[in-house]
Amino acid sequence: MDVITSHLHADFDSLAAMIAASKLYPEAVMVFPGSQEKNVRDFLSQSARVYQFQRLKNIDLEAVRRLIVVDTRERGRIGKLNSCLNNPGVEVHVYDHHPRTDASLRGDKEVIRAVGSTTTIFCQLFQERGITPDADEATLMHLAIHEDTGSFTFDTTTADDHQAAAWLLAHGARPAAVNQFISQEMSAREIDLLHRLIMAARTYAIQGVDIIVTQVNTPEYIDDFALLVRKFMVMENVNAVFALAGMGDRVYLIARSRIPEVNVGKIAVAFGGGGHASAASATIRERTLIEVEERLLSLLHRYVRPVRTAGELMSSPVISAPPETTIDEAHEILTRYSITVLPIVEKKNRVAGLISRRVVEKAIFHGLGKQPVADYMSTDFATLPEDAGLKDIQKLIIENRQRFIPVVRGGAIRGVITRTDLLSLLVKDPSESAAASGRDGLPAEERNRNLNNLITTCLSRKMIVLLRTIGETASELGFAAYAVGGFVRDLLRREPNLDLDVVIEGDGIRFAERLAKILGGQARSHEKFNTAVVRLADGFKIDVATARLEYYEYPAAMPVVETSSIKLDLFRRDFTINAMAMHLNPERFGILVDFFNCQNDLRDGQIRVLHNLSFVEDPTRIFRAIRFEQRLGFTLGTLTVKLIKNAVRMDMYGRFSGRRFFLELKMILSEENPLPAIYRLDRFKLLAFLHPSLKLDTRLKNILRETHRSLAWYKRLYLDDPYEQWQVFLLALTAKLTVRQFAAFCDKFEVPERLRERFVKDKVAAGKIIRILNQRPLAESGAGDRPRGPNRDKAIAVKGPPLRPSEVYWLLKGLGTAALLHLMGIATRQSAKKAISQYVTTLRGTATLLDGTSLRKMGYTPGPLFTTILNHLLEARLDGLVRTKKDEKRFVKTHYPKDQQKTP
Repeated sequence: MDVITSHLHADFDSLAAMIAASKLYPEAVMVFPGSQEKNVRDFLSQSARVYQFQRLKNIDLEAVRRLIVVDTRERGRIGKLNSCLNNPGVEVHVYDHHPRTDASLRGDKEVIRAVGSTTTIFCQLFQERGITPDADEATLMHLAIHEDTGSFTFDTTTADDHQAAAWLLAHGARPAAVNQFISQEMSAREIDLLHRLIMAARTYAIQGVDIIVTQVNTPEYIDDFALLVRKFMVMENVNAVFALAGMGDRVYLIARSRIPEVNVGKIAVAFGGGGHASAASATIRERTLIEVEERLLSLLHRYVRPVRTAGELMSSPVISAPPETTIDEAHEILTRYSITVLPIVEKKNRVAGLISRRVVEKAIFHGLGKQPVADYMSTDFATLPEDAGLKDIQKLIIENRQRFIPVVRGGAIRGVITRTDLLSLLVKDPSESAAASGRDGLPAEERNRNLNNLITTCLSRKMIVLLRTIGETASELGFAAYAVGGFVRDLLRREPNLDLDVVIEGDGIRFAERLAKILGGQARSHEKFNTAVVRLADGFKIDVATARLEYYEYPAAMPVVETSSIKLDLFRRDFTINAMAMHLNPERFGILVDFFNCQNDLRDGQIRVLHNLSFVEDPTRIFRAIRFEQRLGFTLGTLTVKLIKNAVRMDMYGRFSGRRFFLELKMILSEENPLPAIYRLDRFKLLAFLHPSLKLDTRLKNILRETHRSLAWYKRLYLDDPYEQWQVFLLALTAKLTVRQFAAFCDKFEVPERLRERFVKDKVAAGKIIRILNQRPLAESGAGDRPRGPNRDKAIAVKGPPLRPSEVYWLLKGLGTAALLHLMGIATRQSAKKAISQYVTTLRGTATLLDGTSLRKMGYTPGPLFTTILNHLLEARLDGLVRTKKDEKRFVKTHYPKDQQKTP
């Protein structure tokens, strides 16, 4: 059975969309999941057309095999039909115009378009498929578009809605129906309720935005409450209103907004309702009117965006040039910083003109590269003060078509606002990459949403206090402080991350010194990069950087660093998921900064670069991309994969700093399970880059797999013997390289001399030892005596009977934990693994009960013989020949009679 449905309390858009859907699914039955609004009921009762709707109680919900949902995609808004979603093999088709939320359905087919009405979507589908509605259908659909767009007055209204309405009129829609069913005269009762709403209205100033909250309590159900709220909004000329109506045991919320600062849909969703940014509703059960109002005010403080000013939106500091700069020099600056307009400033930082990349490139084409920019710069432009509002910005950029606005204070330039900045604030998905991939963008308020709820839920009280202290310290110095990168990424993922990176718009070193003094820690600065590390008394460290940008003088070069703004600082980062920040200053604490719609990629599990030359400028980012992909369980974006392959094909690795690659490899091998990342490196042909002889064949895969198992085994022992996991995996990865090849690897990647010596020593020892362990099985304890004293070299060289525990001890003695675990990884026989395991867990901790003092008391003369006696005694204990102190004394007396001692 196929079922077409919509949301509870169906309006005209629900009704029209259901009937329109029935023309696409003629075999489906239409079912209302709940009640209908009064004007919808009036329409159905007066309509000459009888529409076939099935009663919900007559539907076998378990028999539903395809559920077509229109005008909503919230599971909680389709009532009992929600249970159909659990039917085996059920298909879900969704047609909706509301923005996606965490509770949104995931349909097998989704037709989601950002228009004012779901009916508009069906008008477009009808036109695409050549379906023609009759006059009755066109009239109903025309009513739906009028109602859901507020007769084309809501901010969500689009050109598509106007075009759909015109198309319906051309197919017989009757405009008089709008007056009959939507623009109704109010009854005496409705006038009384409207008066009560007006008298109860209160204005709250939240984040600089005036919001009206009003309420009414009535024992009976109000059919046209939404209509009353609309009339209230028009009469009182308000931009945002939240109306609450207590009706019986439920509270109904109707919300309307004309301004982008207030997204009523988001707040309705928090109450279990739905809608879009301009109009939304919710039904709240088991709460009193007072409780709902308190909850509403709390949500308003969380979600309302502050009114934006030019000072908040601008990018700063400004990249500029003096009037005497040549056209060629201006072109170099524009290219270096990837900007399209260059402000030309005179003394006292006053803007004399603007010159665009287009003008510069044309001037160069005409051979004017040596001329000063002052000759060709534009002087016809407007500026704005820092306190200018969003409307002022819109007027200049949209109405006056000025794409670049200098923001000034006292005539001096303080920052700039571009057309892209405005688009990023106003539209849902300004990024080209998002548009190209077809992903839903995030509204501007989402990209600057308040994270305080996440902060209190996911972070410890100690961390919250630290973050607030950082913000307060920055404010005292007149700086802006941001938490950035992985800390913010993992906060949004609700995952712990104690690596705190802070970016300062201002002097990062000065800030770090001040913070260290306040927290009783120490600051260590790196003036070359304007960075510092603040280390606290408990060992916790905070990495501090001055907001900066980087440019590369040639591919794979070390970056040149310059002071910049938080926006450019984030743009220089490796991947979108790491290019978010969070305000820490008190006045904006917890506000997310997401210039590039990074949350989209975080939500979709995608690793994407911020610009197409990312891997050309810094090839080490490929290693980071693979590491993040495997650690987070994400996937590399299609374009990112292409760019990696291009960089490999172009051999970007021929010009690099070897140590930087080695550090990236070290971080990959430090991951909990680095094997998937290693396999991924091989698929991109990057293991050959590490060394031409490095091939991921069956033998190497076995070594890596066994090494991973050995590490897991060792961790379960909970021994207090620290080791570096990456060193074990590096030995495993290079196990098949000769010592000479491994030395070449160390040279190539500038491995520190101390580490190189240890690796070579462990590699040589492992090669010799593993041959013995793989060829000779392990003997049982207590199998007899052996010649006196150890001779490790002879033990290694001998091929003979099973190895006694004491022989295993001398073979492995002196090896560190990393080398031992590497041995287990390359061992091919179970007996060899057992020998190493026995050494790690038992043998290496074995000690004799007698010592030098004991031997003196027994009458032995101190000297070289003591070492021989104690070593022989240790072997006897290892092989199970002695157990007690008495056994040891008897063993010494038997094998070393005192009358045979040489007199000193």
